[in-house]
Amino acid sequence: MTDVRKNDHRLLQVLLAPVISEKATMLAEKNEQIVFEVARDATKPEVKAAVELLFKVEVESVQVLNRKGKAKRFGRFMGRRASERRAIVSLKPGQEINFESTEAK
Repeated sequence: MTDVRKNDHRLLQVLLAPVISEKATMLAEKNEQIVFEVARDATKPEVKAAVELLFKVEVESVQVLNRKGKAKRFGRFMGRRASERRAIVSLKPGQEINFESTEAK
C-alpha cells in the first residue's frame, strides 16, 4: 500500500471478519454475495470502499443488517450477548473473493 489516503486507516477497521455459515455459503454459491461482520458504526459506502480496497474487486451493492444480542441466563443472573452488524456484499458478475488462497513467503 504505497498510496495510503487519510481514510484508509478507517476502512481497514470497518471489516471485522467474514461470516462462515450455511446461509452465507448458500449466498456465495448462488448469488455471488459475501457476508461480513462489520463495525457497528459502519455505513454502506464505507463497507463498499473497504471491500474494494482490501480484495481488489468491484462491488455492485451492499445490504446491512443489525442483529440484536440474545438475552441469555448466566447462572441466576440474566445477561445479554453482544449485538452485531453484518453486511451482505453483492459482487459484480465475474468478480470473486477467495478466502482459501494465502500468500506465504
